[in-house]
Amino acid sequence: MAATNDQRIERDSMGEMPVPADAYWGAQTQRAVLNFPISGYRFGRRFIRAMGLIKKAAAEVNKDLDRLKPDIASLIVRAAQEVIDGKLDEQFVVDVFQTGSATSTNMNANEVIAKRAIEMLTGRRGGKEIHPNDHVNMGQSSNDVIPTAIHVAVAEALKNDLVPPLQLLRDALQAKAVEFDKIVKIGRTHLMDATPIRLGQEFSGYAAQTAKAVERAQSAVKALEELPIGGTAVGTGINTHPQFGRRVAEKLAAATGIAFREAANHFEAQSAKDSLVEASGLLKAIAVSLTKIANDIRWLGSGPRCGLGELLLPATQPGSSIMPGKVNPVMSEMLIQACVQAIAADAAVTLCARDSVFELNTMMPLIAHDLLEAIRILSNAVRVFAERCVAGLEADAKRCEELVELSLAMCTSLAPLIGYDKAAEIAKEAYRTGKTVRQIAMEKKILPPDQLDKIFDPANMTNPG
Repeated sequence: MAATNDQRIERDSMGEMPVPADAYWGAQTQRAVLNFPISGYRFGRRFIRAMGLIKKAAAEVNKDLDRLKPDIASLIVRAAQEVIDGKLDEQFVVDVFQTGSATSTNMNANEVIAKRAIEMLTGRRGGKEIHPNDHVNMGQSSNDVIPTAIHVAVAEALKNDLVPPLQLLRDALQAKAVEFDKIVKIGRTHLMDATPIRLGQEFSGYAAQTAKAVERAQSAVKALEELPIGGTAVGTGINTHPQFGRRVAEKLAAATGIAFREAANHFEAQSAKDSLVEASGLLKAIAVSLTKIANDIRWLGSGPRCGLGELLLPATQPGSSIMPGKVNPVMSEMLIQACVQAIAADAAVTLCARDSVFELNTMMPLIAHDLLEAIRILSNAVRVFAERCVAGLEADAKRCEELVELSLAMCTSLAPLIGYDKAAEIAKEAYRTGKTVRQIAMEKKILPPDQLDKIFDPANMTNPG
């Protein structure tokens, strides 16, 4: 097999393979490119960075353990750093839908780092002075590298990409809780009128939900702190130094600020993906919580004249191609869609993790892709929702006051004084006549006027007692 001007010939255990001349990858990666022209989806920045972190740490540890020559280790570290920094992202060309262990992606990383290190050494991209398996993959297997990369990538994405927008949203909602605290509105249960509540109280609930979302995201990071690295093929640690896994985990912890550590049991860590299911489940809980908040806000802002209209939503864009002047709750709708995506990703992760058989899960590429995409999309959606919706929310205090006075649930404060049945009769008469509960109670002289005014004070109804 002869090379052409735009190709070079690479060799692996299966023979020769033409590879683009300007590519850093080698024969195994090229075979995967040809084998898996499936989706066009590639692993993203977070996962590629994690692969670089692992390969850099592995080279440093193998050098410290006197298994890898210092000059070779130094070149691998330099090339891996370029992977970490995103300088070689375009060289990661294997489709997400590939071998279930993601061996092709591990070899993609090994070959790219090896060839870049050779280029640093010799000025050319071909050759095997630094070997992708013998040197870059020393003491490792795809079976422990890939799940380790998933843990590192997802934990970093949760900590650095999702938590800050959630904190931003929490603070924005808490600010609105304070701003709206004196505005009394009608509460609603079963979509029906209930006793009054302060708009600030309602928003304090949203702020608390988001604070718990931050805690859940941080708990998800903790669920991923144990790393499979050091188990190699099936968890026994064959072909690696007994200290390798612990030392690599320590370096990954130092590089990320996350308390990574070697798995207590490599057979559990490699054969099952329970920790990733746990993290995904926490992400789902966050998505469900955010959906509730976004839905409430768009309902409270419905109208502007024929809906609830208690909130005034920021007008961010025209809402209709046919109805002039219409403005829609687009930020809520955007966030809800992002939440649905995260919930769907959790279903996929659950099904993928279910296919852990004997010593290996063979759905790891899809687990990585779905989890990382869910976090990426949700992180962006939360930030935009906080900045372009919540921060600009206003309350229609007059509308809130009007709806409270119209509510039949105002009779609730009468029940302790005149009994449930009599209070219900007043509510029914108010509904039948179109009058307010206050008006009927006054007309029937149920209690002295000054006592009724105190009983029907909406603000008093928003506190215990």
